[in-house]
Amino acid sequence: MGSGKFLAVAIAATALLAGCQMMPAEQTVGEYCANPDKADEAVCKLKMEIDGNSTALADTDMRLSQARNMADSATEAAARAQASADAARARADAAMALAEEANGKGVQCETRTIQNSDTGSCRPGYALTSCTQTRYTYRAGGMSILREINDEQCRFNSRVLEMQVRCCAVSGSAPQPEDTLIENEVPPQPPQPEAPKEPVPVSP
Repeated sequence: MGSGKFLAVAIAATALLAGCQMMPAEQTVGEYCANPDKADEAVCKLKMEIDGNSTALADTDMRLSQARNMADSATEAAARAQASADAARARADAAMALAEEANGKGVQCETRTIQNSDTGSCRPGYALTSCTQTRYTYRAGGMSILREINDEQCRFNSRVLEMQVRCCAVSGSAPQPEDTLIENEVPPQPPQPEAPKEPVPVSP
């Protein structure tokens, strides 16, 4: 039964609990409500869900003592549901306040494209939020492995052709954002020894 149904049951349960004190506990609800003078009492109007269908307690063979226990359970469940709803509302209010505070401050981000390096970092005042390798060659072994990433830097296991580092900061706490390209020089490769040439066979 959903929390809304529990709340509906609990409203009727308040009156039911007050009246049940003077009801014969072993009498069924149907027998009690058969008396025309009792037809308007809360227990005679109370309904429950059986196999997905709403059924009046007066149409069941439930005893008044069982009805009282059910009313107690419904009241407790309604109180728990209300407490959960209050807690969820409090969390939502706190999240909204935090979002409004963040919107008031504003966030600014920039992207730094770094070439021929194994390490990416941000300018002072900015925090690193992501680091992605954007260019690589299969001849050099394909994509490198990201070994380290934190607020300050990211580091790959080897030099990469190009990476993009995303950096963000609260507005006013860092310089104006600007997307930049940082081209590092590729260190010269040592000369490779030439393979010995095989002699050309001469026909006799």
